[in-house]
Amino acid sequence: MEDVQRDVERWDGWFEDFFALLAGLWCRVEPRLTARAYIKALLGPVERKNTWQIAAYLGHTAPDKVKDLLRKTTWSWSQLRDRVREFTVEYLGDPEAVLVLDETAFLKKGDKSVGVAPQYAGITGQTENCQVAVFLAYITPYGRALIDFALYLGRLWAGQAARCGEAGVPRERAGKVLTKPELGRIMVERARCARVPFAWVAADSVYGQDRKLRACLQRHGKGYVMTVPCDETVTAGPVGPMRVDKLVQRLPLVFERRSCGQGAKGERFYDWALAEASWPSPAGEVRRGWCHLLLVRRSISDPTDIAYFAVHARTGTTLATLVKIAGLRWGVEDCFETAKSDCGLDQYEVRKWEPWHRHIALAIAAFAFLSVSATRTARLTRPREDTQPPTDPEPAIAWPPLTPPPILNP
Repeated sequence: MEDVQRDVERWDGWFEDFFALLAGLWCRVEPRLTARAYIKALLGPVERKNTWQIAAYLGHTAPDKVKDLLRKTTWSWSQLRDRVREFTVEYLGDPEAVLVLDETAFLKKGDKSVGVAPQYAGITGQTENCQVAVFLAYITPYGRALIDFALYLGRLWAGQAARCGEAGVPRERAGKVLTKPELGRIMVERARCARVPFAWVAADSVYGQDRKLRACLQRHGKGYVMTVPCDETVTAGPVGPMRVDKLVQRLPLVFERRSCGQGAKGERFYDWALAEASWPSPAGEVRRGWCHLLLVRRSISDPTDIAYFAVHARTGTTLATLVKIAGLRWGVEDCFETAKSDCGLDQYEVRKWEPWHRHIALAIAAFAFLSVSATRTARLTRPREDTQPPTDPEPAIAWPPLTPPPILNP
């Protein structure tokens, strides 16, 4: 019992240090205390982390204060997002960090929630009535966190002035459709301008096929390992330009069996091959000391299951390093799973633009605290991992387990 009490006191102390970085976002004492309690409730043993159950957990007889925090109180969710990013970088920052772009869906009923529409939901693998948001994850050997996000507004919303007005969508977002790659570019550029240390960007083909994103990273000297569709055009020496799947059939590739990291069922082994290539880019020729490459991943159980990666890397970057970067993309899935299950990322019951963004910002704040706290605990018992590319064979990164804290004092 004494050990449990010490854990509670330690986590409470860490939380107060963490919230001190955020407290200035709320000018008045009452909403500041409500925000503090809200984040604690997101980390607590609340069955369904909506306004009613959060209020009950906090001992309120009605959810008015919690609802006001999301709907009425004056404060900036974008400033909270930026503070979360700064906190994440302070404790998890690494010059070799990987930024990962990916989206997740929030299943909904009805048509009033901002951004909701019949659209593909990766969590079910089919078209659902849902909201979709693009997130930017920050992945390092010390941990991972979500540092930015943007709600996707498809054609059923963008340009629909009356509908957007009812949902409180700002005029600058209601006027046109911003594609998921465009939202991704905005977030990566925001991280770069904020001097977030990172060396790589990883993403699936939704973002990898965006030549403007690839060009932006190329111009600023950032590496990328991003999946591209099979019909993406590429050139390899005298071969091409042609579809990447057709080009791979003509190249004398040598495959190596390697793990790209831990999965739910253990190490994820694939056959991998690497070739020099030239990817079309508005940025033009690559700068000296850098190169374009084609990374190919082939399933062991089904050799016809092949994935193609566009790569921009420093000359001499090894296959082992690129396989590791490709595998780190799955870290964002761990972020989504934990942020939803332990921090209430998807458990909101709000419909309009501002309340939605406020809840998501508070949830990624809770997740950042959870991730950094796990790292701080791990560092008490083992030294900081080497950030340099390890020698072959490539070991998988073993992140600290993200377990909910002992029950924090509300």
